[in-house]
Amino acid sequence: MTGFDSIHFMQKTTAIFLGMIVSSLLAFYGIILLWPQNNPFDQVEITIPEGATLAGIVRDLGERQVVTNPRTFLMAVKTLGYENSIPAGTFTLTQARDNYTIIDQLVHGKPEQVKLTLLEGWNLKQALAAISETFSIPYERLHQLAYDAEFARQLGVPAPTLEGFLFPNTYYFLKGSSPEAILQELVRQYHQVMTDSLLAVAAERGMTEIEVVTLASIIEGEALYDAERPIISSVYHNRLKRGMRLQADPTIQYLLQDGPRRLLTRDLKIDSPYNTYLYRGLPPGPINNPGKSSLLAAIFPDTTDYLYFVARGDGYHTFSRTQSEHNRAKRKFQQVRRKVWREQRKKARS
Repeated sequence: MTGFDSIHFMQKTTAIFLGMIVSSLLAFYGIILLWPQNNPFDQVEITIPEGATLAGIVRDLGERQVVTNPRTFLMAVKTLGYENSIPAGTFTLTQARDNYTIIDQLVHGKPEQVKLTLLEGWNLKQALAAISETFSIPYERLHQLAYDAEFARQLGVPAPTLEGFLFPNTYYFLKGSSPEAILQELVRQYHQVMTDSLLAVAAERGMTEIEVVTLASIIEGEALYDAERPIISSVYHNRLKRGMRLQADPTIQYLLQDGPRRLLTRDLKIDSPYNTYLYRGLPPGPINNPGKSSLLAAIFPDTTDYLYFVARGDGYHTFSRTQSEHNRAKRKFQQVRRKVWREQRKKARS
């Protein structure tokens, strides 16, 4: 055998040897990827918590009996390079009885989402009740977080509770989201609206952030239509400048255990710093979670000399400059209310 032939033989032998190694590795990894887990499920719902580690995911899958051989499953995940690619969320696995199918449905499957709608003007307890019902999270847990001053501070809320800072909107969360993550997102949306530039304008006008949100919450409680919000805001700004009591009905509704309902004379005598019929200035904090229009109205009121307003009976208000004008508007509204009441009684009897 010549030297050339010897070299050629060596190259051919090496190639065959390497090919055997590659084939063996491919066969080995193929076996690992397709290793059966022998779970009994045609369909099974799996929740991957936020921040879960790979070891924790494998342990949970084992406890749910989705994975019966955790070692081969872990090897398969690493073989595919998906150690950090399994997202948080709730997934429905279908006919997932081998490593590859389970991993593929977790990594490339679409996590289930949950729709949450918070209405403008809902107070904190109403918002927490909606979150609790939507996500099946114990109300007590949400209440504990929402009234935790340290948690509020961590979220950048300038108040001891989250009242006023859960921004009203429609949201889509991953099923299984934690209460902390949900509340954090709602407050984040508030900060998206109440920007630093808006807060700077408010500061120039002598208002702190908590004062803006508090006034906005009162406006939210009074106004049905966006067009009236800056006018209502002007009334309250004018009364504050004159040192007048705000006499805002929504602040009384906030104190009622059986509200909302028609206010009675005794309600106006409830001794609370939130009672703007008894105490001057803004109440200590927001009374609900206001929307964007009310937040902007609190900072940018119309320029008016109105000091009073009363409902008209159609969702709008009559605005007045003097007490006598206001009294006439109130009498007119009372006439409308009595007429409606008589018509309702007449219909009920017929």
